[in-house]
Amino acid sequence: MLKIEELTYNFINQFTDFERDLVLTSHFHSDWEADILLVNSEGFSHEIEIKFSKNDFKNDFKKHYLNQKTGEKFLKHDKICCGDYLCNSFSFLLPMGMIEHSDIPEHCGIIEFYHNPDVWKTEFYHLRKPKKVHEQNFWELVDKDTLLKTIARNYYFKKLENKGKLEELILPNQFIAKK
Repeated sequence: MLKIEELTYNFINQFTDFERDLVLTSHFHSDWEADILLVNSEGFSHEIEIKFSKNDFKNDFKKHYLNQKTGEKFLKHDKICCGDYLCNSFSFLLPMGMIEHSDIPEHCGIIEFYHNPDVWKTEFYHLRKPKKVHEQNFWELVDKDTLLKTIARNYYFKKLENKGKLEELILPNQFIAKK
């Protein structure tokens, strides 16, 4: 069974340029986590949400979020399609044939994949380009210094986690609360 980390690795290595683009995985923004967040050299951003099951896909449309300033509740995809959203575009990355394309909102791009476990090869098919939900540059909406500090903190936390040192810390781990 293909893991999300393997799929992400295959996708970003085939379709991104690390010399030009900012590529973030499992990155929290806009009240939710982006499986893949791409920001190109012109400052336009694209979130790619990976779904492995129909239930997981359906649940994405039930997610409610609370505006911290107004207290207003909203659905994730209502926020995205009206342009009140950090990224310029949004796509789903799905197993081939898992979801009828008519069940995917028009603002969403569709990327399907087929993984052949016999040769451990994954093929991707860009079936529908996402619509731009707004024209505002990512860097007008996000402070680069804060983003860099967040990435550095998360990198350090993951390094500790991967080395198995997280549970060995004697002092309370301040990073868990900020995660």
